Amino acid sequence: MLRLAMMMCVMGLLTACGGANDINDKPVPLGNFNLLHNVVVAPKAQKGPLSRDATEEQLTTAVQKAIAQRFDRYDGNSNYHFGVSVEGYVLAAPGVPLVLSPKSILIINLTVWDDAAGKKLMDKPHTITVLETFGTGTVVGSGYTLSAEEQLEQLSENVAKAIERYLVKQMKEEGWFVTTGAGRVSADADTAVPEAAIAAE
Repeated sequence: MLRLAMMMCVMGLLTACGGANDINDKPVPLGNFNLLHNVVVAPKAQKGPLSRDATEEQLTTAVQKAIAQRFDRYDGNSNYHFGVSVEGYVLAAPGVPLVLSPKSILIINLTVWDDAAGKKLMDKPHTITVLETFGTGTVVGSGYTLSAEEQLEQLSENVAKAIERYLVKQMKEEGWFVTTGAGRVSADADTAVPEAAIAAE
């Protein structure tokens, strides 16, 4: 499935995620949500076809930074944790035939933990796939206009936005973040769900 998604991206068959340029706007409501642990790992990340290279550290740092930028704006009264695994990526490279017009892609698995309950909110991780933001001079693919670092930064911002959209959907449909939990605690406190457990997901 992962390889198929990457090939569809390269062939231009997937639709881009909407841009994440609303970061300076007022956050959309997320009930009592407060992000305590933001854990991102990438030990099994697969590089897709026609992709530039990215290290595990580059992948995890970029995604973690984008998630923090978006979700540190929330200040609810109950703590939740993200366990994010980077599954695959394509950082479109220049110099390939224009007919391919390769697009950048990032695929992650997301697990959300309820700290007070000490358990996950879902039975299995939720997979999110995003493409580069179009309409920014990337008609022939961002490999011709952006560096690998810039591509990864944009993709990470789109991932964070996609996570936000997913959480809003789950709040409306499944009642996430609506009930009041045990209250917020310091990040230095002995929380119900240790960071090591989140990373293990």
